[in-house]
Amino acid sequence: MSGCTPPAPAPSTPSAVAVEPAATVATGELEMFTSPSGNIGCTYVPSGGTAVYQPAQAGAELTCDRSEPTYVRVVLPENGPAHVVETDERGCCSGEALAYGQTWSRGPFRCESSEQGVTCTSAGGHRLSLNRERADVN
Repeated sequence: MSGCTPPAPAPSTPSAVAVEPAATVATGELEMFTSPSGNIGCTYVPSGGTAVYQPAQAGAELTCDRSEPTYVRVVLPENGPAHVVETDERGCCSGEALAYGQTWSRGPFRCESSEQGVTCTSAGGHRLSLNRERADVN
């Protein structure tokens, strides 16, 4: 009764399965500095953001906070003018002190610290300037 035996199964060949790559976001690290007085602090977010924060606009972002006499937050995006942001957060100020007369530069931003405050410019020519009396943006 050799005819009653079922035929051997055909060897299986793996079928091609389309696997979509996981969405990835280039992430970097925040970098922070403060004025020597400790009253102004800036946080740099690289293009692509970080694991926990993505800038509202594409590109890198620089956020500077002033704690006294009133709390002010100014955001300078890589691609556009700086603007004052209304916030209830009070995250100022951490990072290493940027001594008076020194400059800091990352990505499209360059900041100068002086006894008159902190002024930062973007490669696109926009700027922010913070001191105890004023918060100027353009």
